[in-house]
Amino acid sequence: MTKNFFGTRTGIIVVGAVIGILAPLLQKLGNPGNMGICVACFERDISGALGFHRAAVVQYLRPEIIGFVLGALAAALLFKDYRARTGSAPFVRFILGVFAMIGALVFLGCPWRALLRLSGGDLNAILGLAGLITGIWIGTLFLKNGYNLGRTQKTHFSAGLLMPLVMAGFLILMFIFPQMDQQPQSGILFYSIKGPGAMHAPLFIALIAGLIIGFIAQRSRFCTMGAFRDLILFRQLHLISGVIALVVAAFVMNLIFAQFNLGFEKQPVAHNVHIWNFIGMALAGLAFALAGGCPGRQLFLAGEGDGDAAVFVFGMIVGAGFAHNFGLASSPAGVGPHGIAAVVTGFVVCLFIGFTMRKTA
Repeated sequence: MTKNFFGTRTGIIVVGAVIGILAPLLQKLGNPGNMGICVACFERDISGALGFHRAAVVQYLRPEIIGFVLGALAAALLFKDYRARTGSAPFVRFILGVFAMIGALVFLGCPWRALLRLSGGDLNAILGLAGLITGIWIGTLFLKNGYNLGRTQKTHFSAGLLMPLVMAGFLILMFIFPQMDQQPQSGILFYSIKGPGAMHAPLFIALIAGLIIGFIAQRSRFCTMGAFRDLILFRQLHLISGVIALVVAAFVMNLIFAQFNLGFEKQPVAHNVHIWNFIGMALAGLAFALAGGCPGRQLFLAGEGDGDAAVFVFGMIVGAGFAHNFGLASSPAGVGPHGIAAVVTGFVVCLFIGFTMRKTA
């Protein structure tokens, strides 16, 4: 019973509620506004901390992401759910990760942050969520018509450990090169001294929160993209129950912490260029659907041995470097100078992948 609890309807609701409680708590303890947890934003910060981009306000090696992968690994090993596998069009998944990140950074948030922004009163998130659902819907049309990236293959046990080992290495780097006296660089790592990257909960609290979420999300198969996909394709309410629980719990916590601010204007790390909030997340949603999971789910899959998910994750990290080096990412001032062109290019690439990578009878 304990083994399968998080896979039940009650279990998925508990998982969503735990995420909805921890995210506003992390915000209260120092994470940016309406960004207690944002997988895309935190992977962007990791990209900056490693020097892949030099946007000084978004550079920090986020422990939450490390915890997601290591927590999922622990759950997979403990419950004999670890399966090392790879080989399902890995470079395609890398490209999808790149454009998923670009779309998310045009909106300024992943699906998790869109839900958390809404629970914090940011009405701009409605456009992002509408775009996300639209992109996922487009993805389901490809799925109905035979879209398939092929089967993964079983591989060496150790191959599935590489992503968790990389994340453990990142954590070690944080201990070897901690930020000193608010300096922007410590050894090989870059640290923001202002902006969202400089706002973070204490390292061990953030890591523990990530480990908890990674552990229970791996057991429950929690996935925001999967929730909307299953609702659209099969009218299934299982995963969407967890998403609803996340929003409700986060809303309550934001009220308790006085972090709720209703409106479109003056929202933290957000812009109100509505059409590109919608289209940016539509691109991200399409990429997530074609890749088979939202960015959080990809981290949990990577933790349980899925090398293709790991490739998608690194596609997002590299995509964040492109986004900030080439002026693609948005800011509170609006869409980046080349963000629109990048989103259009992303749609062309994703539609090419969707139309051409199909298995026919």
